[in-house]
Amino acid sequence: MAGIYLHIPFCKKACHYCNFHFSTQIDTIQAFVDALIQEIELQKSYINEPIETIYFGGGTPSLLNETQLKAILAAIDAHFDVVANIECTLEANPDDMHPNKLSAWKQLGINRLSIGIQSFQAPALTWMNRAHTLEQSHAAIAMAKQAGMHNLSIDLIYGTPTLSDQALIEDLDWIQHYQINHVSCYALTVEDKTALKKLIEKGQIEAVDPEKQARHFEIVSTRFMAMGMEHYEISNFAKPGCRSQHNSNYWSGETYLGLGPSAHSFNTISRQWNIANNALYIQSIANGQLNFEIEYLTEANRYNEYMMTSLRRMEGFDLDLIEARFGKQYLEHSIATIHDMRSKNIFQQNGNQYSLKNEAKFLADGIASDFFILGSALTP
Repeated sequence: MAGIYLHIPFCKKACHYCNFHFSTQIDTIQAFVDALIQEIELQKSYINEPIETIYFGGGTPSLLNETQLKAILAAIDAHFDVVANIECTLEANPDDMHPNKLSAWKQLGINRLSIGIQSFQAPALTWMNRAHTLEQSHAAIAMAKQAGMHNLSIDLIYGTPTLSDQALIEDLDWIQHYQINHVSCYALTVEDKTALKKLIEKGQIEAVDPEKQARHFEIVSTRFMAMGMEHYEISNFAKPGCRSQHNSNYWSGETYLGLGPSAHSFNTISRQWNIANNALYIQSIANGQLNFEIEYLTEANRYNEYMMTSLRRMEGFDLDLIEARFGKQYLEHSIATIHDMRSKNIFQQNGNQYSLKNEAKFLADGIASDFFILGSALTP
């Protein structure tokens, strides 16, 4: 399996918490699209297997018009082997959605929407500095369903200072009301170089409460599982058969090509990432050059990534797979680490597969780090 990710680096306004690469200077969108189409051709040899997923992320991909999206998809189709039943996802903000756009997206072959709701609470939207209103959130979901776009994912953020336990439960009530089949639900993270961090440092905004976030995680997990949704990745919940195929491939270590400024690519041997500057990206592509950095992965890198992604997924890690992929030393290291952590009672076991118990999932990244190998490889 292989996928293509397209980073659309434009937004109407900056959300306080966001550290993704984007620009609010949307007058350069067409120049960017022209460069993106050229990059698609320049990167046509990166993947030599069928493309099963396409994902428009950002930024705000829903800012692109129908002509621009059509040209991008046509370029992908011209230079890659695209399967007939491809999963094609577009991230969309509620304020960009209206019936004509939805109809156009569907005709172009976009068959999955990830809608950036973030919260069904007006105070939370204001606190985040979101561009859309509460009314637009509800209207967007209704319009998508009326347009026949039923494969919907909703983004939610929990653990914000303005979001009480009851308000979070009300958000989850709306998910149940609309019968949404996929939710990406994230704890608010205070990232460097964001407006949020600066406001907290100045004392103008209340700091994040880790205990509240852990409590919210438990509320979210318990409620969604009661709705019959699979907690298939730490931050993702889906009705059976409705997982994000594109993101699941990320977590399974499949090949993907990232296009656009700051986009990452992975081919199991190396990882590379494009320059995170729109003007320099456009200029480089105009000169027929790809502007990226690359890291060749060591055996230890690949093992560490496997443990990180596996412990975030409901299936967990597989000792048989570790032995087959990395060798006996890595198997012995994994077994020894499990033994060292046994007193914490955080794992559930199914044969040679180990996954985290629900109460430990919020700490998945820290637990994974206990398995990490420092250096390039294990030594005999």
